Amino acid sequence: MLETNRHNLPARNAGTPLTLEWFENVQVNTSAAERRAASLATRRSVKKEYQAAWLVKALQCIDLTTLSGDDTAQRVHRLCAKAMRPLRDDIVEKLGLAAMPHVGAVCVYASMVPHAVKALRGSGIPVASVATGFPSGLTPLPLRLAEIKYAVEEGAEEIDIVIHRAQVLDQDWSALYDEVSAMREACGAAHMKAILATGELKTLRNVYKASMVAMQAGADFIKTSTGKEDVNATIPVSLTMLRALRDYGEHTDQQIGFKPAGGLKTAKDAMNWLILMKEELGRPWLEPDLFRIGASSMLADIERQLEYFITGRYAALSHHALA
Repeated sequence: MLETNRHNLPARNAGTPLTLEWFENVQVNTSAAERRAASLATRRSVKKEYQAAWLVKALQCIDLTTLSGDDTAQRVHRLCAKAMRPLRDDIVEKLGLAAMPHVGAVCVYASMVPHAVKALRGSGIPVASVATGFPSGLTPLPLRLAEIKYAVEEGAEEIDIVIHRAQVLDQDWSALYDEVSAMREACGAAHMKAILATGELKTLRNVYKASMVAMQAGADFIKTSTGKEDVNATIPVSLTMLRALRDYGEHTDQQIGFKPAGGLKTAKDAMNWLILMKEELGRPWLEPDLFRIGASSMLADIERQLEYFITGRYAALSHHALA
């Protein structure tokens, strides 16, 4: 029987003082990171019931997301209904699941948080909200902090903040640390995911340094992208962030979560990132308390692949629409 699990977040990251010696002289071998990424899918093959189990695990780690300019309360309610029942009852039964699994969270704009909270009440699924002038992060800091506080007051349990990319490009680590620390304080009891917008940071070295500063400032998760950049989540970038996350854990004995977002669309993508997490960080990072996938269309393909496992036939993607 495949297992389901309930979402529980770990203790908050206490952060540390800004400690430049942890990252200032770091070097990242881009060619080696790219070779590691290219070999990932070719060295591991997960088939049949094992693949089905991994895909159910991936489903439970999805932050089911809608971040469109035409979002409405009705769209958010439909998304929440899918979050609570992501698979058809017959698929759940034939997989031998003990109960209907659910996604890791539902992620929306701050103004949509009340609608998501209402729709998910009693489900155990947290509401995550993007904030801080998403996706650019270029509104004045007081407004960014006010947006965090608004989302938390409306019921968001997780806040996805965006960093000021110029601070990374200028190597102004004190400014970046101070802003992320202020955002962490504004989150209160809500967990904070720091979006690095890695496609705009130019180098993997910058990605590593920004990851380390965000964690020192108290980020509970580090996240690749807003999904709005020209380049979003990639395996080399994710590998670099995971190495920073692992190094931070060795310095502090604290577990930090990771969230790739943007460009992940298929069940194969889900498998690649799960394998990366397992190989780099181990079994604890296959749970939604430490690993999330920022996606929406991926869920339809996962459901389609699970139906194929059961029936031996592929349904049209429209048969597994999100809403």
